[in-house]
Amino acid sequence: MSFFQYNASLWEIDFLAENQKVRAPEYGISPRAKRTRYPVRLLRYWFGYHLLREESRRAGRPLDVAEIGVHLGQMLEFVHSAPPGVEYGDWVAMDAVLHRERLMAAGYTGMVEGNLEDDSLVIPGDYDCAVLLHVLEHLFEPERVLAKIAGAIRPGGSLIGGFPVVPDRVAGIHEKRIRRTAERLGHVSVFSPERVRRMAEMNGLKLEMMSGAFFVRSNGSRLENSAAWMRFNLRWGRAFPGWPGEIYWIMRKPR
Repeated sequence: MSFFQYNASLWEIDFLAENQKVRAPEYGISPRAKRTRYPVRLLRYWFGYHLLREESRRAGRPLDVAEIGVHLGQMLEFVHSAPPGVEYGDWVAMDAVLHRERLMAAGYTGMVEGNLEDDSLVIPGDYDCAVLLHVLEHLFEPERVLAKIAGAIRPGGSLIGGFPVVPDRVAGIHEKRIRRTAERLGHVSVFSPERVRRMAEMNGLKLEMMSGAFFVRSNGSRLENSAAWMRFNLRWGRAFPGWPGEIYWIMRKPR
């Protein structure tokens, strides 16, 4: 699949409007966001779901998935609440701290607890796909960790990720500033589209898609009741992936 065949602005969004799972009290988004039909806050899971759906179609069989940085399991819960299409066999949770009972209830089939930046941590097994949503920005050496994760991906498999994004010209300055004030488990790395490209290249991966997510974050506002507003945000993000906000991507490991 070529870079231009992924077009998030054409992907299905209607199921967000009435999805009761993501509006349940225990689901990990703000009450204000839950009161709107198309919460921008859900785009991280929405991108992950659609890219995994493409991977399922490509593989033609259930995927073995490693999710890095699972928090409370919102990604897998979102997949279960969305239209069918993501077929998986194993879905393993990896994080520095695991909420095991919550993750077991969400349907994770395995768990690996540990610090990804610790050289002694070995990622067991091999996988068709790794999901890294809003985790690399918490690491001091994301490129090195990405190499470790890529080593656990089968030839032809993929890595799906996303994080905050800024233009390349300010990324270095911003990173130095946040590292001076970062709290434990806070953001310590800053990304631009150019850094995403470099990360793929230095790890021998093919960057197949990257797309911004929105023009402006409007958490909980009435704008988020509009499907047209959501579509506008997705079109803007595709055209301007370096616009300050969030960026999502898929990289492929060569066969």
